[in-house]
Amino acid sequence: MSHSLITVIIPVYNCERYLAEAIDSALAQTWRPTEIIVVDDGSTDGSAAIAGRFAPRVKYDLISHGGAGAARNRGVALSAGDYLAFLDADDLWTKQKLESQMAVFNSANPPDLLLGLVEHFISPDVDSLLGNKIRCPTEPMPGRVPGTMLIPTPIFRRVGPFCETLTVGEFVEWYSRAMDLKLKELILSDVVLRRRLHATNLGILNRDARSDYARVAKAAIDRRRQKIEETGS
Repeated sequence: MSHSLITVIIPVYNCERYLAEAIDSALAQTWRPTEIIVVDDGSTDGSAAIAGRFAPRVKYDLISHGGAGAARNRGVALSAGDYLAFLDADDLWTKQKLESQMAVFNSANPPDLLLGLVEHFISPDVDSLLGNKIRCPTEPMPGRVPGTMLIPTPIFRRVGPFCETLTVGEFVEWYSRAMDLKLKELILSDVVLRRRLHATNLGILNRDARSDYARVAKAAIDRRRQKIEETGS
């Protein structure tokens, strides 16, 4: 098996409570070599100090607050890896996430991008009152989210960077562009990501940002309409 370098990009914004666990799950990967880059999206808490505890195994970069899309794009710009992987600062990878996915990329007929299953869990620090209100799926489910994806760097660059003007939904918009290019995807039948549900999840804090999803949907429709007009089919 070819042991290509994988760049792991962890965007963080005021997530000091969970960041160390996320980094630990990246460092615990059975695949070597990995390059781990924490991109601090202008945090005002202790995230920088926590990331610093892992130096030099983990690189740290600070940017002005611009959202998850901007932080991931910065990580891509700094990356040296043949493949890119993304992990949110409040989530966890299973230990063999990268190794099992690279086995697929080293097979005879690899996909363009590879995803996997997600297992959700309610964070242990969530009080019972809030925990009872959080809908937590009981079974692993297909994860079309950044944390499950592994992608060759040239393929990512072909799709282009994440949108930096969306509060939420930047991956949905990116994935839509990837599908417009007819990229071949595969969802691995293994759990590769444990997704933490907690009081400050981005989706909970940004319920009013649903309009972002409407913008994503409209942009996808506009792209397809333009393609039809250009090709006549």
